[in-house]
Amino acid sequence: MTGPRRPARLNRTLLAAIGVALLAVGGFTLATHFRVLHLVDPGAPVVPAVDPPPAWALYAAAGMAVLVGLLALRWLLAQAVRGPSSPTWREDTDLGHTELSANTAVAPLAEELRTYPGVHEARATLTGPRDAPELALIIVIEQDADPADVRHQLEDEGLPRLRQALELDTVPTDIEFRFATATTRSLR
Repeated sequence: MTGPRRPARLNRTLLAAIGVALLAVGGFTLATHFRVLHLVDPGAPVVPAVDPPPAWALYAAAGMAVLVGLLALRWLLAQAVRGPSSPTWREDTDLGHTELSANTAVAPLAEELRTYPGVHEARATLTGPRDAPELALIIVIEQDADPADVRHQLEDEGLPRLRQALELDTVPTDIEFRFATATTRSLR
């Protein structure tokens, strides 16, 4: 949902560098084995004077390496997804066709949240289909602000207006409070 934080960016950079290094080592190993590169004798033992492991151990190690690689790739791909996607709601009636981006629907709520006392920044994301939407809020509040006060004002004013505007009885809401720091950046 939010922009990348410095430790997360460093984490991804280091993981990408390690991944590239491992790919290079794997490519070198394969090129040596298939005699594309002649820098090392492919028949020479890695550790001299040690018996090679049984064949099943090599297959098990290769299988585990592939599994770990696939899990790491899945994790890396999951890092690219920043947050839930916001759908476009479509409604066809006798009067015509209407489309509404769910993010457009919650933009006024995010703007209203920014006006609450103690709120530094706010972001709202509406996900799910029209008949079962879910609201995710990230609210950055000042250090001396009370999250309970902000939550009560949201429940008394903001959420009822949103439900009325969307013509919904309920909107399940997930609220994440963060405290503003001197280096807090905008959530936009």
